[in-house]
Amino acid sequence: MELTTPGRGAYHLAHLVLDVNGTVAAGGQLIDNVRERLQALREDGLRVHWITADTRGLQAALDESMGWPAVRITVDQHQGEAEQKAAFVRNLGPQTVVAVGNGANDAAMLGEAAIGVAVLGPEGLAREALLAADLVAPDILAALDLLQDPSRLIATLRR
Repeated sequence: MELTTPGRGAYHLAHLVLDVNGTVAAGGQLIDNVRERLQALREDGLRVHWITADTRGLQAALDESMGWPAVRITVDQHQGEAEQKAAFVRNLGPQTVVAVGNGANDAAMLGEAAIGVAVLGPEGLAREALLAADLVAPDILAALDLLQDPSRLIATLRR
């Protein structure tokens, strides 16, 4: 996805990195209509990754339903969840990543990504994620719709 935003420059976005719980899933279940939007973005050439600590232990079923595995982060005394998510974005090449999340442990990845989108979902929106994001969407469907129509994203981000 190529876009040029006045006052911010050009972006070549190749990766979409999504937090799972609270962002694309609520209560361990994929939010309605997310599947279709993610599939459409993949068909448009965006590489979709989801990343999770699998808090509810239900990620295997979500992986199977979508047809690709999530990146699992672990409880690690040396590298916290937030840092693992940020490192994943850095390894992809942060200038090519749009990241979407809602939790405090998503703030670092939102800040690392070329474009960080905080969503206010069924589980709320952590202050840290809000402050680290480039923009806020009222829910995951609105966030994904911005990627389907990049002119809306440009309109929001222009300076």
